[in-house]
Amino acid sequence: MARKTHDRLFDRIANFQALRTAARKAIKGKRNKPAPAAFMANQEKELLRLERELRDGSYKPGGYVTIFIKDPKSRMVSAAPFRDRVVHHALCAVIEPIFERGFIYDSYANRSGKGTHRAVARYERFRDRSSHVLRCDIHRYFPSIDHEILKRDVRRRVACERTLRLIDTIIDGSNPQEPVHIHYPGDDLLTPFERKRGLPIGNLTSQFFANLYLDGLDHFVKEKLRAKGYVRYVDDFALFHDDPATLESWRQSIGVFLEGRRLSLHADKTFVQRTSEPAPFLGYVLYAGYRGLPEDNVRRFRNRLRGLRDRLRAGTATNEEIEQKIGAWIAHAAHANTWRLRNAIFQGETFRLPLDPNFRDGQSGPKRKPGRSRLATACCAAAPGTTIRGTSARPIATGTTPTIETTTTGSVLPARP
Repeated sequence: MARKTHDRLFDRIANFQALRTAARKAIKGKRNKPAPAAFMANQEKELLRLERELRDGSYKPGGYVTIFIKDPKSRMVSAAPFRDRVVHHALCAVIEPIFERGFIYDSYANRSGKGTHRAVARYERFRDRSSHVLRCDIHRYFPSIDHEILKRDVRRRVACERTLRLIDTIIDGSNPQEPVHIHYPGDDLLTPFERKRGLPIGNLTSQFFANLYLDGLDHFVKEKLRAKGYVRYVDDFALFHDDPATLESWRQSIGVFLEGRRLSLHADKTFVQRTSEPAPFLGYVLYAGYRGLPEDNVRRFRNRLRGLRDRLRAGTATNEEIEQKIGAWIAHAAHANTWRLRNAIFQGETFRLPLDPNFRDGQSGPKRKPGRSRLATACCAAAPGTTIRGTSARPIATGTTPTIETTTTGSVLPARP
């Protein structure tokens, strides 16, 4: 059955009220930054100018600010000008619901009511029902997204010409990405260099387009391969089955399907393994009935926290700023079995932070010790020579969970009586 296409969308995007709502969404968490603050200080004038440019077709995206991140892995992150981010929010508010209806249940990235924690809980559910898993990752996904194929995907549901021109303008306005020169069946020598490809990591539209680009894979896996256990978060996905030979067959089929979208499986990150083995997934290390954090994640956070403590002592950072910077890690860590680890890290009287609420998405999350306060004080490490218990370790056969002891060399302020 042919899917319904949608027309007359542009007026819902390029109007003052929609742009004002989009600006309020785009400004969240960025009110203290100069460019967003300047835009909002002249909000009415800026929005009216943006509306006029969109309606008369003169709107052009601005230049990107690009930074290179090397920890934990090297990648290029691009930030669009704030006025462009307002347009991105206005566009996605209209077109996302159109495509959302066709997405499968087990696609978890950049969707309301989904996210990493629900993806991890779903992975654990399928893992506990199967003996083997096929772990897949796509080689340099964002830089490989083909513009022509992406535009074709959009046109399967969107028929509004003015909206399509805006979408094409945003896609074509992507800044140059890292080179990915791979030849696929039917290519000549110059094809990989001639086709436009790549979306900037950091755009709201890029997140949505990246999810849409693999929607065909989701339906292929569920409807053609008939995989009952399947979870995808952006380009990281897993298929579950009791027969490893079936998974190997699926691996070959998926590789062929992705070639048609000018994508390739990552050779080192695509493999079949037993579900009883530890599995790194979306920032956790998953064991049967137990979640840990990767050691490098804890190490990076300790280093970051040490720097924040030094800034606090020097008077170059406030408690509120510190809380904002480390709150995301606390929320992430609280969804693993890290209660002892977090209480070892967050102690002393440098500053106080609220601990996260109990885990709610799955059965393997942490449980707060009874009678303990939900408040903890934060510092960079335990006292010199002490040991920290609670880092990840594989459960033993009896069902108890051993811990790894780590001797620290950091310092800590005296504990509050």
